[in-house]
Amino acid sequence: MPDELFDIALIGAPFDTAVSYRPGARFGPRSIRAASARQTSFRGFNQRAAFNPYSSWARILDCGDIPITPFDNALALRQMTEAYLELGSRSVPSSSVTTCPPVLLTLGGDHSIALPTLRALNTLHHTPISVLHFDAHLDTWHPNKYPSHWSPSPAQSDFNHGSMFWLASLEGLIHNGTSTHAGLRSRLSGTDFGDYDDDDQQGFLRIEADDIDDLGTQGIVDLIMRRMGTERPVYLSVDIDVLDPGLAPGTGTPEPGGWTTRELIRILRGIERLNIVGGDIVEVSPSYDGMGEATALAGAQVIFEILTSVVLRGARERGLVGEEGAAWRIKEKERLRAVLKGEKDEKVDRDTKDEL
Repeated sequence: MPDELFDIALIGAPFDTAVSYRPGARFGPRSIRAASARQTSFRGFNQRAAFNPYSSWARILDCGDIPITPFDNALALRQMTEAYLELGSRSVPSSSVTTCPPVLLTLGGDHSIALPTLRALNTLHHTPISVLHFDAHLDTWHPNKYPSHWSPSPAQSDFNHGSMFWLASLEGLIHNGTSTHAGLRSRLSGTDFGDYDDDDQQGFLRIEADDIDDLGTQGIVDLIMRRMGTERPVYLSVDIDVLDPGLAPGTGTPEPGGWTTRELIRILRGIERLNIVGGDIVEVSPSYDGMGEATALAGAQVIFEILTSVVLRGARERGLVGEEGAAWRIKEKERLRAVLKGEKDEKVDRDTKDEL
C-alpha cells in the first residue's frame, strides 16, 4: 500500500541477470520467506541477544517484491533504485522519537542489488555509507576484469554482481576508510595481487576466511567494531556464499573453505551495536539447495539476526531495554564454569579416594 508506514522494510528483489556464473537467485526471496515461516512474534525471542525483535517498538513490514524486468539490466537498475527511494522516503511510525528514514532490508536476488540500495541510502542519509560486506568474493572488481571484446567500457555489462561496489565507490556512495570485507577466499585476476590494489583504493579492510582460525569469532568482531564504530551509517551486506558450500550449497558462485553458519551468527551477534541503516541477504539460489533447504534456512536466520540488531539498538536508544542480554550471557557462562568446576572437584575427590 502506498500509504503504509513502517520502521523496517523487508523488500524482495527477484533479480539475477547480472551474475557471472550460475543464475537462480531471482527465486531467493521466495525461498527465504518460506524458510522463515516459523519466525513469529509469539516465538521470536532471540536467546543469543535476549530480545524479541517482533515484540518491541518497531513496525516491521514485508513490502513484497520489486517488479523487476529480466530483459534489460539498465531498466532493472532504475526500477530498483526508484523502489528503494520511494520506500525509504516514507515517514516512520516512530517519527516522534526519530527523524531517521526507515531501515531497508533486502531479500535478494544477486549481489548487484546493493548498488541501487546504496544509491537510495546515500540520498536518504545525505552521506556516504560504510559497507560491511560478508562474502567469499571482493565484489570491488573493475568491470574490465570481466572483459568483453564486443563492447567498449562503459557498457551495460559493467553493472554485474562482482563490480557493484566498484561502481558505488566511483559514484561516491561508499565511505572510503571504514568499509570492511569479511570471509574472503576467492581466486583473483591475473598473476598478482592487482585486485587487492584496486580494493585498497576503495578503502576496504579485508578479513580473510582463514583469519578466523587465528583470531576466532571474537577477534573478527573486534576488528569490525574498531574499524566501523557505532555511529556511522552502515550497510550490512551478506552474500550467503560467505558460508562453506557444504553447509550452504544453494548459491551461484560457491567457494570451498567458508565459515560455518554458527560462526557467522556469532559474528553477527557480536556486531549488534553497529548503526545499520540498510542490509541484505543475497545470492540464495534454491535450485542448487538440498532437500533440507539448508541455504534458505541460513538466509532466513541471517535476516532474523540483522532484524534483532536493528530493533535492539532502537530499543536501547529509547530506553526500553538495558544490558539484560549481556548480563544473561555472563550469568550463563558462570553457570557452565561452575558445572565444569564441580565435575573437576568430583574427579579430584574420586582420584583421592582411589589413592587411599
